[in-house]
Amino acid sequence: MSDILSQNEIDALLKAIGTGEVDVEEIKEDKQEKKVRSYDFKSPKKLAKDQLRTLQIIHENFSRVLNTFLSGYLRSYIHTEVLNVEELSYYEYSNSIVNPAVLGVVNPYPLSGQIVLEISPSIAFTFIDRILGGLGKNFDEKRSFTEIEATLIKKLMKQILDLMIDPWENVIELQPKLDKIETNSQFIQIVSPNETVALITLSLKIGEVEGMMNVCIPHIVIEPILEKLSTKFWFSSISKSVTETDKLTLKKRVEKSNINISAVLGSTRITVKDFLELQKGDVIMLDNLVNREIELLVGNKQKYYGVPGTAKNRLAVRITRIDKKGDELDDE
Repeated sequence: MSDILSQNEIDALLKAIGTGEVDVEEIKEDKQEKKVRSYDFKSPKKLAKDQLRTLQIIHENFSRVLNTFLSGYLRSYIHTEVLNVEELSYYEYSNSIVNPAVLGVVNPYPLSGQIVLEISPSIAFTFIDRILGGLGKNFDEKRSFTEIEATLIKKLMKQILDLMIDPWENVIELQPKLDKIETNSQFIQIVSPNETVALITLSLKIGEVEGMMNVCIPHIVIEPILEKLSTKFWFSSISKSVTETDKLTLKKRVEKSNINISAVLGSTRITVKDFLELQKGDVIMLDNLVNREIELLVGNKQKYYGVPGTAKNRLAVRITRIDKKGDELDDE
């Protein structure tokens, strides 16, 4: 029964008291009883609810990025979501793993220690089937992975780990590296059995196949950044203002970006018959004169004019002027 009674519940209670079905003295005695909550001293709680909530926010962002990546990589409808974030002992987690499983041991640099990224076998086999051009059907058979299958899963898991960098950026500049992949939980004793871990469970659905992905993070790994695992710190870091250093870093990254530039010497139109009869040595007349400027395109937009020539025995174009119309296109 909830703390606040509905009108129907109040009427039913008054009626029961009036008929003698419920004793008022018994209700008073129940109210006087102290509510006791059991506490296991063998496995003390080390993570606050606020910290677990922050881990949930981080992995909700991770699930959205993962959903976008897998949809394009596997060319199939993918749905991912965070089902649960809980605190338990490593012994409880390792005992819940069904062998064979896909267990990636990850080094979460710059944090010390190791974490575990677990993918259920049904999802792993579906990944492999889609990568190899299959329909991604459900595999009921329980068997170990072949060397080729293990290599494909290892490559995919490395790409999945790269997706963790952005969701964690407000807390730490995480650089996770895959150490190894195991299929038996007995070979991944990354911490003592009684060590507290945070277990994040994600649900994955690929077509008609459903499975789980678990991220096991020992308390000893995230202990140095526990103070940052709070919703207060999270939202304050999100809303921080852009500094001059951020602007300079962004400018440097943009300056190092590669862009395609093409020079249009001219154009013309010929019939399909003439095109099919072209031979080596034939000359195609263009609509541009030799002494006239040619157009330079940045991407697919005209930006400059220039004249063709050579530089160090290589074909080159010398820019003569800027097309101002290109600036107007950039503002659109």
